[in-house]
Amino acid sequence: MLVLAGCTQEQVQGFLPGGPDVTNHTEGIINLWVNSWIVLLVVGLITWALIIWAAVAYRRRKGQTGMPAQLRYNMPIEIFFTVVPLILVLGFFAFTVREQVSIETDPGDPDVLIEVYGKRWAWDFNYLDENVYSAGIQAQDRLNLDGSLDESQLPALYLPVGQKVELNIESRDVAHSFWVVDFLYKKDMIPAKTNYMYFVPEKEGTYAGKCAELCGEYHADMLFQVKVVSQAEYDAYIESLRDEGFEGRLGDELNVNQNLPGTGGTSEDES
Repeated sequence: MLVLAGCTQEQVQGFLPGGPDVTNHTEGIINLWVNSWIVLLVVGLITWALIIWAAVAYRRRKGQTGMPAQLRYNMPIEIFFTVVPLILVLGFFAFTVREQVSIETDPGDPDVLIEVYGKRWAWDFNYLDENVYSAGIQAQDRLNLDGSLDESQLPALYLPVGQKVELNIESRDVAHSFWVVDFLYKKDMIPAKTNYMYFVPEKEGTYAGKCAELCGEYHADMLFQVKVVSQAEYDAYIESLRDEGFEGRLGDELNVNQNLPGTGGTSEDES
């Protein structure tokens, strides 16, 4: 208890980034992660203890010669190391599915509906309810003369705190992955397919985002920021986009691949 009392918040949440109050899902993800490690640590302690016990109890004593008595099988032990791992696997599966269903279930009636396009190597954000957009600058165009990245020009996704958010996640070219590190969840972006994320951002702040799927030369620079702000700040940002003339939607017409299944295009062979 004394040792546990000295644990930091980082250690309590299993060294995961963010915290339990970042979104409405992060607490459940952290609990699943930490409790899984506790169970696995107990299994590890039992396994290590049995290994040490067997090595000490059945070691060769002074004066002993020849091979010890050989056993073909031990039914109780074989049942034990078959049933216990099965129970563990089923338990991990059940709790993981329960958490994933909670995350993936569409709660309906989103307060904020945003379309996210990943593109080599930046991001476009369409704020569908407000009919405005933010177009990300390509990563190679954000590099300074020394080759470093100018983070002040990173694409930014604005979200109002405490509101139900639905993200429609798509790709303009190759496979990407939408990952906000502190949200503890990522979602693949597949050409000609729309994936979805549902969550409520619960803590204001700026969160780092990145592509988590190797997508080419500037993959490491395909970064963005998520700014969780008050409703008033969010409304002001939307108005600033409108004042700058960024009205409308950057849709599928800008996708590189126009002949993929589901896009309505025609392949070269068919033409």
